[in-house]
Amino acid sequence: MISQTYLSELFSLDGRNALVTGGSSGIGRAIAGALARAGASVVVVARKEAELAATVDELTADGCRAAWVSADLGSREGVRAAAEKAAGVFGEPDILVNSAGINLRPPMGELGEDVWDTTMAVNLEAPFLLGQRFGPGMAERGFGRIIHVTSQQAHRAFVQSGAYGVSKGALESLARSQAEAWSPYGVTCNTLVPGFVMTPLNERLSSDPEKVAALAARTMVGRNGLADDFAGAAVFLASRASAYVTGQALFVDGGLSVH
Repeated sequence: MISQTYLSELFSLDGRNALVTGGSSGIGRAIAGALARAGASVVVVARKEAELAATVDELTADGCRAAWVSADLGSREGVRAAAEKAAGVFGEPDILVNSAGINLRPPMGELGEDVWDTTMAVNLEAPFLLGQRFGPGMAERGFGRIIHVTSQQAHRAFVQSGAYGVSKGALESLARSQAEAWSPYGVTCNTLVPGFVMTPLNERLSSDPEKVAALAARTMVGRNGLADDFAGAAVFLASRASAYVTGQALFVDGGLSVH
């Protein structure tokens, strides 16, 4: 059918290689699964081997090409080692998704340098280093997709944004800088901005039923987000369909940000 051919030309990721950090849980896992089921060979990078293995086992059982690399993205050495291991599995990635993150939010007056440094290392420096490692190669090959997962706190402060909000705001600026540098060579760089999503990263809030209900009421669709809500947006940003979309923040938040 013509529709299947048309959709395949727009959205298929056949022949593409993807690296997804934080891809063993939450939004990252949903994105890794979406890219793999759309045809990409996916390497999932995270810390916990049991979760990594479970993620990859699920994907391979569905007939996808997937592998995992266990790594600590909190140090430059760990990031560089992870990048080389991941590139050695299926080859240099065409798609880089930075979903790994930590969510430490002490009150601003109690925010110490240790929390600041740890937050920036994982949430901002790791995406920067991975972009520096893979962005130029994508540009040389004439195709690349860099996708960062950010936060509402990149745009407004609430629920003690602290260092987390700063890191996510900077990550959106990083995406724009990467877009400026590499988009002329076929590499788009964008961010996905979640609303409140029931994931392990948000355990502090998701354990409070009243806060969960209040956040759902602030959306336009009447519910909080699910990790699977990011599948379609991720495939779009990773595919040929998004060739003219770069430097943008795509809100996947049920209308929370504009309600």
